Amino acid sequence: MLRTTTASMWASSARILRQPLSSSTTRFSRTAAVSSLSASTRLFSISAAASSPPPPPQHYNSTTSAAVPRHPRVLVTGSLGQLGSGLVKELRSMYGNENVVASDIRKAPEEFMASGPFVYADVMNYSMLERIVVDWRIDWVVHYSALLSAVAEKNPALALSVNMTGFQNMLELAKVHRLRLYSPSTIGAFGPSTPKNNTPDLTIMRPNTIYGITKLHNELLGEYYREKFGVDFRSARYPGILSADTPPGGGTTDYAVDIFHHAIRTGHYDCFLSKDTRLPMMYLSDCIKGTVDHLTYPTPLPQSVYNIAACSFTPAELAAEIQKHLPHFTISYPDPSRPDFRQAIADSWPASLDDSMARRDFGWKEEFGMERMVKLMLDKIQAQVDAEKKVASSAVTNGPAAMAA
Repeated sequence: MLRTTTASMWASSARILRQPLSSSTTRFSRTAAVSSLSASTRLFSISAAASSPPPPPQHYNSTTSAAVPRHPRVLVTGSLGQLGSGLVKELRSMYGNENVVASDIRKAPEEFMASGPFVYADVMNYSMLERIVVDWRIDWVVHYSALLSAVAEKNPALALSVNMTGFQNMLELAKVHRLRLYSPSTIGAFGPSTPKNNTPDLTIMRPNTIYGITKLHNELLGEYYREKFGVDFRSARYPGILSADTPPGGGTTDYAVDIFHHAIRTGHYDCFLSKDTRLPMMYLSDCIKGTVDHLTYPTPLPQSVYNIAACSFTPAELAAEIQKHLPHFTISYPDPSRPDFRQAIADSWPASLDDSMARRDFGWKEEFGMERMVKLMLDKIQAQVDAEKKVASSAVTNGPAAMAA
């Protein structure tokens, strides 16, 4: 009697575990069964617009059993940041909203959640990440979750955890589940002893910031997994990225974004870098284009990590270009005897990059130089300010006093 009951229980459990996640009832039944086998499994949150993984894609024709092509399914971590949000939008336009799963540890805006699948993903939690990969049948991962340079310097321990452990989790998932993994690096991976001008892909790399150290570690570890385990690891060293769509995110090159907001809103900017600090820069849409070209290249390339860049300029040169459009704009710089802590970070980075290998191997080419980039940034931020004023004016006109009248 006991033997029969035990066998029935195991058969019932097996049936539960084999059932697809096609309804909320089945899903919670499966979760309960899995939780009894592994206490480490955690549920994750997803948006109301996509409350459960999509139905399994149809890989095979029922009559011929021939494989039917389908779009890759992509997971983007850190998707609420400047780069992640733009890349999610681009990939969804290419592959369909349902095939690009955005993730972060923050609550997403309503319009972002309504545009396609969104999941809560803690990159430090391997079990959580693996469940997302399995349940959503992920093929490619774009790993943007990281602490940027200035923020990392203020909290090195957290930067080590997030930037390195999170990346290693992704590498392990890529190895186990045969994923294509794209995780950008940075000009911060170079260091003071790196050749300053026209810095090549392969050169001396001895970063002296915690951000740079973590990114160089990730480059080397990614290349190791490619050689040892065949992981399709891809990376590009991003320069400073300019965008009017999101606020600065804690990077040393973010002065080149912040300056436009101050130029439009106040007419003056206190720069934290010296006027002659030259750094490589790129407009956001160019960065997304280069990322997509690299990510979607059909076969692994000769090398895993590439420089990409568009132009280089100093704060003084950027200010002079802005003044062509806003003649009354002014800028000030730190006292050389008391430099901002970010000055030392910037001084350790290249002034310009040699990205000829990326141009040769996957056709990288920028569309925006400094002049075009400045004009577009000013136009976009001015439009934002005008919209804010219109909303404020409407609130005053239709406020309590107007309603009482």
